Amino acid sequence: MASSVRWNAPDIVPALTYPDLPRAIEWLERVFGFRERREARLTWPGGGMAWMEAGSGLFGVATPDETWGQGPGGVVPGFVMKVYVEDVDQHFARAKAEGARIVSEPQDGFWGGRTYRALDHEGYRWEMSQRGRDLAAEHWRLPPEVTRGAPT
Repeated sequence: MASSVRWNAPDIVPALTYPDLPRAIEWLERVFGFRERREARLTWPGGGMAWMEAGSGLFGVATPDETWGQGPGGVVPGFVMKVYVEDVDQHFARAKAEGARIVSEPQDGFWGGRTYRALDHEGYRWEMSQRGRDLAAEHWRLPPEVTRGAPT
């Protein structure tokens, strides 16, 4: 079968729920620069779902589904979406100018990466990271109180 008829998706496709799906899609496109696969959006009475592209990644957005038992506003405690972008400082400037709630400004990490953190309009946690900067674990410059590797 030709590849043009197959759904192009990575092995892992996380999904987030939002009570107002059109608003979420607009916000994620405008503030973070993600792209919706518009031809794939599904809607039904009282709900819907869509897929957003972030670089070579893909994630779903959908209206809340009571079977998952999400907390208030659909936010799942402890969940963070990490997205690699080409230029984290440029991405940060755009997100900040468009009203993202900034948790931490761009900073360099001991692993060589450069990240910033923000909350979206529903309170989901996003970490944006500079593509191509993360070092192999053996090259990390660990803080004194941090150790690397699983205990044996």
